[in-house]
Amino acid sequence: MRERSRPRGRREAGGGGRSAGGAASPRRERRGAPAAGGGRRPAMEEGAADLRQRKKQNCTESDKMAPEERNKENAKLGRSPKYMLIQRFAKLFFGCLAAVTSGMMYAVYLSTYHERKFWFSSRQELEREITFQGDSAIYYSFYKELLKAPSFERGVYELTHNNKTVSLKTINAVQQMTLYPELIASVLYQASGSEKFCYLLVSASTYTFMMMWEYSHYLLFVQAVSLFLLDSFALAQTEKVHEVYKIYLFSLFLGYLLQFENSALLVSPLLSLVAALMLSKCLQMNMKKGTFMSRLLKIMYIYLVLTITVTLNFLLKMFVPHKENEHLLKFIEVKLGLNTTKNFTMNWLLCQESLQAPSQDFFLRLTQSSLLPFYILVLIICLFSVTQVIFRRICGEPLKETVKLEDGRIGERPEIVYHVIHTILLGCLAMCLEGMKYLWTPYVCMLAAFGVCSPELWMTLFKWLRLKAVHPILLALILSMAVPTIIGFSLWKEFFPRIMTELSELQEFYDPDTVELMTWIKRQAPVAAVFAGSPQLMGVIKLCTGWMVSSLPLYNDDDLLKRNENIYQIYSKRSAEDIYKILTSYKANFLVIEDSICNEVGPVRGCRVKDLLDIANGHVVCEEGDSYAYSKYGRFCHEIKMNYSPYVNYFTRVYWNRSYFVYRINTVISFQS
Repeated sequence: MRERSRPRGRREAGGGGRSAGGAASPRRERRGAPAAGGGRRPAMEEGAADLRQRKKQNCTESDKMAPEERNKENAKLGRSPKYMLIQRFAKLFFGCLAAVTSGMMYAVYLSTYHERKFWFSSRQELEREITFQGDSAIYYSFYKELLKAPSFERGVYELTHNNKTVSLKTINAVQQMTLYPELIASVLYQASGSEKFCYLLVSASTYTFMMMWEYSHYLLFVQAVSLFLLDSFALAQTEKVHEVYKIYLFSLFLGYLLQFENSALLVSPLLSLVAALMLSKCLQMNMKKGTFMSRLLKIMYIYLVLTITVTLNFLLKMFVPHKENEHLLKFIEVKLGLNTTKNFTMNWLLCQESLQAPSQDFFLRLTQSSLLPFYILVLIICLFSVTQVIFRRICGEPLKETVKLEDGRIGERPEIVYHVIHTILLGCLAMCLEGMKYLWTPYVCMLAAFGVCSPELWMTLFKWLRLKAVHPILLALILSMAVPTIIGFSLWKEFFPRIMTELSELQEFYDPDTVELMTWIKRQAPVAAVFAGSPQLMGVIKLCTGWMVSSLPLYNDDDLLKRNENIYQIYSKRSAEDIYKILTSYKANFLVIEDSICNEVGPVRGCRVKDLLDIANGHVVCEEGDSYAYSKYGRFCHEIKMNYSPYVNYFTRVYWNRSYFVYRINTVISFQS
């Protein structure tokens, strides 16, 4: 009896702070009661009630003592609450100061470099506008229209009922091109009258505008997958994860309404995944925990979610009418090798640099800047630590509520697990599409910077190495400050002279041929004229002159994609009559032929515009690995320059320079030689 009472006495003394005798006397009375014949059942009930009351008091007193014990523990380690608060504030302050300083320096560098290269401040408006290429010219042209409108409401109405951009087509530019950032920017500009103030606010709201990006739901889908994996391994609180799912649903619903009932959001994989996750979780919650069915459902949880996601997405695409982004799915099929095609648009997209795999030069630059090696080091340490945590969770070990520095378990922090999963998914996408590097590279910078500055990461590494020569906590704190300092000074020493040399060199971007073309259009072309040519050039013409065009450099609309493919036939081996019929079907009045496309000599032979057109039109015959061009017509862009029949019957040259040839499309055709 004495041996069993000692642990209880120690536990009660430590928990409640009462004397051992006061706690033990009631227990001796209860044990002697049955022997005295006083009734076993009432004594047991009284003892149980007394025990519950004492446990409640112990819990209450231990909760009250917990902060004091924590303070004593921190005092033993030399860390008072005031010291910890100052330490956190110092980290936050210097971290924000470094981030803001780096951002401002980079902004100054970009502004200076842009001025040195383009001489932007000393140029006329036309010369500035021709520096916009492709879709950026179209976006800026709509921004100009908003600024020139007599009122904001009138400007929005003209954009939502735009019939002055593409011939024979009225488009809702706000919906089709997601012009919400331009709308907000124009409001800020008109309200403030300062372009710098406008751009400052827009830059501060970049993440908000990400929600208005037409492909933003695909990026959010990647985030949802990361949260799904985090929840599947029970590495985060399910309630918090489901709150994020609700935010996704609300954002999709709000975006659907604000983007003129955008059906692409209803058939997006994000909506299907979130609905499947919430439905699967409801099924799990309704199952009794600890039963065989609940364990089986836990094992099949991932499979269940994937199955429901695919099924829901299939049903939504079946019942919801949509045309948007179908070309994107076809592109993914061809990109992954699941299908082959001779379609001009698909092959042209595959040839774009931003949609190809990243080059070796990209990885070389990341390595030379020391970013990639440190990122790989941080990722490996975090990934192994996360793997250990997942293994412990599978074995039934619960997660710690608070992870201390001396624990050396960086993988038990849910935010670390999320960012590791997210950066791996974005990295996989960046390995397939070079354009994704603009999303992945900032993540690489963030994770590498966090890792080298984190004492928890170094402590995790030292725990694995079982370092005993030096105190691991002290060494981790030193390295978390010394390593980023050394990296910063080494990068400054290596790259600062290069940057200063680059900024000291005066460059010049001048395209007199394009300036002459735009000037001629403004002075000589009728106001109601419609121009036809490559989509990239049409975007510049629309921006610089305001004249109507037959195509635009946009790739999210099937009709515009078909228009672009048809207009590109001016560089194919088609007859003059075929080209004339195509152009007149879009009510085009002038045709602009670019010599750079007609005589293109690209590094990749199969990716030239004329090569892609020959493949799509069946003008290339492949035999035994060799390709032969065959057509009874010459290439249109070459033949039309010869000024002989039948080309002169359909087209009349009205302007030319070294780069461009402009032809008026005849309304009355004369076949006299």
